[in-house]
Amino acid sequence: MNIIESIQHRRSVRTFDGTDLSSEEQRQILDFAQRVENPFDQTIQWKILDASQSRLSVPVITGTNIYLAGKMLQAPYAEEAFGYTLEKIVLYAEALGYGTTWIAGTMDRAAFEREMKLSEGEVMPCITPVGRPARKMSLRESLMRKGVKADSRMDFGTLFYKNSFDQPLTRDQAGPLSGALELVRLGPSAVNKQPWRIVVTDNAAHFYEHKAKGFGEDGWDIQKIDIGIALAHFEIGAGEAGLKPVLKIEDPKLDLPENTRYIASFIW
Repeated sequence: MNIIESIQHRRSVRTFDGTDLSSEEQRQILDFAQRVENPFDQTIQWKILDASQSRLSVPVITGTNIYLAGKMLQAPYAEEAFGYTLEKIVLYAEALGYGTTWIAGTMDRAAFEREMKLSEGEVMPCITPVGRPARKMSLRESLMRKGVKADSRMDFGTLFYKNSFDQPLTRDQAGPLSGALELVRLGPSAVNKQPWRIVVTDNAAHFYEHKAKGFGEDGWDIQKIDIGIALAHFEIGAGEAGLKPVLKIEDPKLDLPENTRYIASFIW
């Protein structure tokens, strides 16, 4: 399975088959994680944790004890950098046949943060279990997916625009970028809010966060992590289309809808 297929086929997995990854398999995931760079030049330290050995609790996960966690300094664009990087790791794990899911709240966060040995100014935004998916989802997992409509996505023209937010973008108008934008549309997000909005111009894709109520009010914005996922998907798709997008912070100063803020741009 290549990385495009990983995006197209991946789903969040919370029910695993009970077989933990071997030490060698864990090392393979960790080695890859430590090699992934992000366009914001943020440093992230990754660690594989064994819940059975460290007394870690994630009530929504069954059938695996293995978790990947990362910590970093809380700084501008830390959330976007973390989302971009962990998504690359998640897609690598998918290509190897492992299941994952993004977890930010439904865990014993204090226990995980102690195990990660956070220093002053460091944060541990999210974790993911890693393991082999069970053949059948648990009832709890099925109900969770149904509750957030996990298999549905917003329409193309709701998420993507041409030149300004006044003109929804059609797939035909997107041309060679259509595939990259579709990969963005398929991306996972916290409770499936899909907060990314993109305005496409002749040589750029400008990324925005459409902010939902209840997110980021404590100073940490998980929806910016979702934007990092969208950035990773777009970069992958644009590369497949023969483009070489470069990330820049160059706000085009467009008129914005309510609760929408500029994040970053890919220029080519």
